[in-house]
Amino acid sequence: MGSRFSKIPLSILDLATITEGGSPALSFEWSKDLAQKAEKWGYHRFWMAEHHNMDSVASSATSVLIGYIAANTQSIRVGSGGIMLPNHAPLIVAEQFGTLESLYPGRIDLGLGRAPGTDPVTSYALRRNEQAAFRFPQNVQEIQTYFSAENRDNKVRAIPGEGLDIPIWILGSSTDSAHLAAAMGLPYSFASHFAPRMLFEAREIYRNEFKPSKQLQEPYFMPCINVIVAETTAEAQLLATSAQKLFLGIITNQRGPLQAPDPDFEMIPAAKAALDQMTKYTFIGDQNKVFREVNQFVDDTQADELMIVAHIFDHQKRLESFRLLMESRKSSR
Repeated sequence: MGSRFSKIPLSILDLATITEGGSPALSFEWSKDLAQKAEKWGYHRFWMAEHHNMDSVASSATSVLIGYIAANTQSIRVGSGGIMLPNHAPLIVAEQFGTLESLYPGRIDLGLGRAPGTDPVTSYALRRNEQAAFRFPQNVQEIQTYFSAENRDNKVRAIPGEGLDIPIWILGSSTDSAHLAAAMGLPYSFASHFAPRMLFEAREIYRNEFKPSKQLQEPYFMPCINVIVAETTAEAQLLATSAQKLFLGIITNQRGPLQAPDPDFEMIPAAKAALDQMTKYTFIGDQNKVFREVNQFVDDTQADELMIVAHIFDHQKRLESFRLLMESRKSSR
């Protein structure tokens, strides 16, 4: 039996997650290993997310890490999910991704977000202009200008970057980003893995308002979800306690490295309600259960591509989750 989920591209969002007792160096090695295996299994993209001042996330120097992943793979697309543009000068972003595209032609994606990816104090340490988020549309356009061949006669140029075909994506978790992606005719990725509330409203705005551009003729929508697959649903539910603790730490501002699975983990009802709301689009179970549920999600959203996050403490179990998910798609075709 065929399904939409079995036919659309499947991609991975990675944060180089730091585990309790681990280190950034180990996380980078695991990210490389996952990207290499994801390439072999048939995943389409491998994106890294920019976050700062978080004990559990090592992907702060995102463009550097993208280069490391691209250098150790052959064909999978590698990119940012995303670069938090208010933290950076558009020219610097254009130069960095122009460099990446020059080194790994035809494989680099530039996903751009409006949020800082950190707390206000760290934003200040990044020398972020308080008004930068309000200039997000103009800054995206500035990067497009630097990438254009027509910019060669201007006084400020991105070298490398100028004249290169580097797909720009708009990332978001609200309707503002949907309006912008549609107006600019760019592909749109929605952060439904932690901000699910406006998913369907944003999707409708994006599809209804989309205007074709040089980069994209038809709307292209990629929501992001949490998925944990294991041989049994009971095992997957146990593995998921690591992610639950991680998200709970974000809600309560008691953040730390990703912890080992905890069979005794329980939450008070108020915390569970907040967590359930934040992680509404989280799919946990064996292959059959997850396939059915994710397939329904894809049908409901009419996603053109799906991006997957999996916060799993044990590296081998994480690899197995991504393998089982892809295997479930192939077996259903």
